[in-house]
Amino acid sequence: MTLAKTPPMGWNSWNYGLNELDRADFKRLTEVTVLAQAKAMVDSGMLAAGYQYLVLDDGYQNTRRDFNGHLQGHALRFRAGIPALAEEVRALGLKFGIYSVPGTLTCAQQYDDYVADGLGSLGYETQDAQAFAEWGVEYLKYDWCRAHLNDGLQPREAFKKMSDALKATGRDIVFSISEYGHYKPHEWAPEFTNMWRTTDDLFARWDSLMYTLDLQENLYPYSKPGAWNDPDMLQIGNGSLSSSENRAHFFLWAVLNAPLMAGNDLTKMSDEVRDLLIHPGVIAVDQDWGGEQGRLVHNTGTAQVWTKPMSDGSKASVLLARGESHERFNLGELFPDISSVKDVWSGDTMDSRSIVEVPAHDALLIITK
Repeated sequence: MTLAKTPPMGWNSWNYGLNELDRADFKRLTEVTVLAQAKAMVDSGMLAAGYQYLVLDDGYQNTRRDFNGHLQGHALRFRAGIPALAEEVRALGLKFGIYSVPGTLTCAQQYDDYVADGLGSLGYETQDAQAFAEWGVEYLKYDWCRAHLNDGLQPREAFKKMSDALKATGRDIVFSISEYGHYKPHEWAPEFTNMWRTTDDLFARWDSLMYTLDLQENLYPYSKPGAWNDPDMLQIGNGSLSSSENRAHFFLWAVLNAPLMAGNDLTKMSDEVRDLLIHPGVIAVDQDWGGEQGRLVHNTGTAQVWTKPMSDGSKASVLLARGESHERFNLGELFPDISSVKDVWSGDTMDSRSIVEVPAHDALLIITK
């Protein structure tokens, strides 16, 4: 069975666990707050829309492994233990994911002085993989966190070692790696992972979205069912992103066949954010595999068109106004051989020869046939 036949969808705690300065603040991560997010995934309609995985990212760990070397949940914030939390998450109909690193230090330890002892999986790959399997984990995020500097590791070998350990458990666990695209993971990660980060961290700012988008331009040949380019977790509902910027973000990630991992506070999200995240038409574009990830097909610098083939022979395209003024798109010139156009967001049909205007920092997602 091929894991991750479509881009995985879910919620990850990392962005939720950051403060207003984008610094880790793991006091927010407790068994109560994480379970509240899981319940919100169900109650908001996200589970029904396809968001399956609740992933507990860095910051859940105790200050050290136990005397047998086993990872543990933080003694005060996860009193019942991670296996108990995983069981409650699964009881809601969700799948449970967890986090680790191939080196000795997690990202939180390096940048936020979280704990003194090394909590990474270096030297514990088999033990940790078996623990994850016993906990009922179905998704592992494995984060590089400067392991080349701290531990002298090489990424391909380090990530493959955990991949082999996961397979040896006999449990199906989606394997998501994050080495920020520094070592061209698209060239080797498809062999043994299900998704790989293509860039450094994405922030809830328009400039960060556009910078990350630019780095996806030449990666479309490497994406396929079971192995996906990952431009990082969604920032929808976070920071100061406007409604139009959130919308453009979601449209672009859909055309890129990106994994859709939300990271906002689901217990406090607005109806507008919820309606965007669960929009069936946009999700259908992301989850459809027509043989190729979306690519850049038109570019004036401030006006771009990103297009992906769909399995029914149609094409999904994002018309993006990335600059500081509105952009005009002539559909007849851009798509001379089409007979129909559908606005995915509104569901309305459009004249295939019309000229459409897209406001600054906004986008239009269309299906053409």
